[in-house]
Amino acid sequence: MDDRDLLKTVMGIVGKEKCSDDCAEFACGGQVMVATTDMLHRSTDFVPGMSDWQAGWMSAAVTLSDIASMGAAPKYLLIAVGLDDWKSLEGVMQGAKDCCTKYGAEIIGGDIDRHNELTIVTTGLGIVERRDIIRRTGAWPGDLVCITGTPGQAQAWLDGYPQFEKFLFEPQPRVIEGQLLGKAGVSAMMDDSDGIALSLYDLMSVNENCGVALDSSKLPLPPGIPVEQARELALYGGGDYELVPYTLFPRPRKGMV
Repeated sequence: MDDRDLLKTVMGIVGKEKCSDDCAEFACGGQVMVATTDMLHRSTDFVPGMSDWQAGWMSAAVTLSDIASMGAAPKYLLIAVGLDDWKSLEGVMQGAKDCCTKYGAEIIGGDIDRHNELTIVTTGLGIVERRDIIRRTGAWPGDLVCITGTPGQAQAWLDGYPQFEKFLFEPQPRVIEGQLLGKAGVSAMMDDSDGIALSLYDLMSVNENCGVALDSSKLPLPPGIPVEQARELALYGGGDYELVPYTLFPRPRKGMV
């Protein structure tokens, strides 16, 4: 059973509407609080050569990226660490704290336990004004598909280009960009952690009135790589944590005529 089959199982139990965005959301006074959680493992997510500090940084970053994709400001992080070696704890916690500090969040609790491999679960909370929240739904026919940076750089390291190590080991969630895009009124957005092609498929699946035509010659490409390979990396490589907004300017602000 692949990840999509598993997701369909979850949707069937808890409801499709609760699984369609990067974060859950609920009212918080006049604002909206968003919440998300991620689980990363040594065997599948922390590649050989990655330090404990980088594992902690990545774990925080992927969760903050989900918050950014909703146009929200990250505020709090809970972290649970399953350890096969207690000596890893200090590096993991420091990496997660450093990432949170850079992007305006605070670690407020969590859990520590033994595990057969390093496993880190992060739960993030963020805040956004109601009119600025961005969901995956809401795309309009005629929207432009955009990206905040250069996709494919994390995958380039995995494909043997060592100059891209930091893009994979220390992803930078687009927190400021997400908030600016929310205030600008983009129609739909998610991050491209699974690659642009799959991200656009996911966006289309919840915007049934829209399709996508993508001119791959306009994609920004990882530098220093043959063009055809760079284009494949940009389209299908994961792990970048850029934002993929749908937008058409000018348009009325959400909630305004």
